[in-house]
Amino acid sequence: MKVVIAIDSLKGSLSSLEAGNAIRQGIQNVMPEAQICVRPLADGGEGTVEALTLGMNGHIERIEVTGPLGEKVNCDYGILGDGKTAIIEMSGAAGITLVEEKDRNPLNTTTYGVGEVIKDAILKGCRHFIVGIGGSATNDGGIGMLQALGFGILDKEGKQVPFGAKGLKDIKAITDESVIPQLQDCTFRIACDVTNTLCGEQGCSAIYGPQKGATPTMIMQMDKWLAYYAEISKEKNPKANTNQAGTGAAGGLGFAFLSFTNAVLESGIKIVLEETKLEEYIKDADIVITGEGRLDGQTIMGKAPIGVAGIARKYEKMVLAFSGCVTEDAVVCNEYGIDAYFPIVRGISTLQEAMNSDVAKKNMIATVEQVFRLIQYKRKLT
Repeated sequence: MKVVIAIDSLKGSLSSLEAGNAIRQGIQNVMPEAQICVRPLADGGEGTVEALTLGMNGHIERIEVTGPLGEKVNCDYGILGDGKTAIIEMSGAAGITLVEEKDRNPLNTTTYGVGEVIKDAILKGCRHFIVGIGGSATNDGGIGMLQALGFGILDKEGKQVPFGAKGLKDIKAITDESVIPQLQDCTFRIACDVTNTLCGEQGCSAIYGPQKGATPTMIMQMDKWLAYYAEISKEKNPKANTNQAGTGAAGGLGFAFLSFTNAVLESGIKIVLEETKLEEYIKDADIVITGEGRLDGQTIMGKAPIGVAGIARKYEKMVLAFSGCVTEDAVVCNEYGIDAYFPIVRGISTLQEAMNSDVAKKNMIATVEQVFRLIQYKRKLT
């Protein structure tokens, strides 16, 4: 029997590979002869760097970069085994979790560190980038990232504008004479699962500004400044389009990538499934196993397990899902290719106890073992 395992992390408990290897152990306890392949899985958000890098024979780089408030922070990113592909989560350099709630103010927060990470990877030989842009603390339109890459985001005196959204109001020109030359050879696949535009009622300032500390007055100001910035951007790239879906992602970082780099915005799970070539493994499998920390009605909204199930359905493979917990509305997952799902919590416990990594691993192994005992029994009957 051939089994392919591609499970998302159980956040706070097990990484994608840890969960996958626990499932492997549960199967082997019943079927030691089974051919089992564990593949990394993520949806482009938190955990993508670890899942893809370690699951694809890569290594983690840790560098010091400029944090969202200008302080120094350590940021991890991955370089895959080919030595040419970098995996980056922008939240590692400019994430909202790096800023204490009392200090959140998008007028001040910058994406400069994101550009520093990209530049570091370029200088280490990377030319293909997969970038997750969720969880940002910023609303600077990506100008900080562009500054770190060598773009001149200049005021009326020809000086770089200050960090944060407040710098947008001072932009008079954008230059590219000092851009790191290798950038022109780079491609970027941006994991973006939001459709917000740069400006307007559904723009990044109006929709995401409040959670980043913006007041109603700030929102109006930033929206106006971003529109002005976009007009100046068109002088460098006439195709710069503020109305394109996703340009408002990460406080306008999506716009910066589309307007100043060779980038495409795509579904996070689509990128991961293609980059890991999961379909090549699934088509020869007998059973496919997936899952995530919490299986619920939102799982079908572009989450990783449904992406796996969609491929498996194409080849008419049985799909089983294991998760930390399930909700009543998770039943909709059965309509999207998951044939059966199983929560792994085996008794009454506190959330803290259930999320303990050792407990979660033990529960995963035990639950999988029992499911495969049933599968083994059915095989003996046939």
